[in-house]
Amino acid sequence: MFPLSLVTAAALLVVWFPFTTLWHQQSEINAASSQIAAIAKQSQDLKDQARSVSSKSAEEMLARSQYQLVSPGQSLIQVLPGDGTGYVAQSTGDPGLQPLVAPLSLTSLNAAATSNTTHAKSHGSFSSFVSRLVRTLEFWR
Repeated sequence: MFPLSLVTAAALLVVWFPFTTLWHQQSEINAASSQIAAIAKQSQDLKDQARSVSSKSAEEMLARSQYQLVSPGQSLIQVLPGDGTGYVAQSTGDPGLQPLVAPLSLTSLNAAATSNTTHAKSHGSFSSFVSRLVRTLEFWR
């Protein structure tokens, strides 16, 4: 009985270890081949996309739609949507899209600015110097 179990154990060791190694290697080969197939599909898709964009008309369409480019001799005009009152709608992005300031409000802004400067000039030069010095050195607190 002992010699039979010893022969069986030796046979299992001789057969089992090579088969498990082969099984793991085959699973790694399958994973690598699936990755290669996915990359080949992506490559083919990119080649198809490059082929569809390589024509002159497709290049012009992309240049016009995505980059707002025009052919030589042409000019680009963009019509922005409005809110119906003649002003461009309020936008949080570009300050150039904000509505124009009425000329009457500019005079009130100028008057407020000049009153602030005259108020600052009416204080003594020493007190303004001290206040500026204190504000400059406030980081020491």
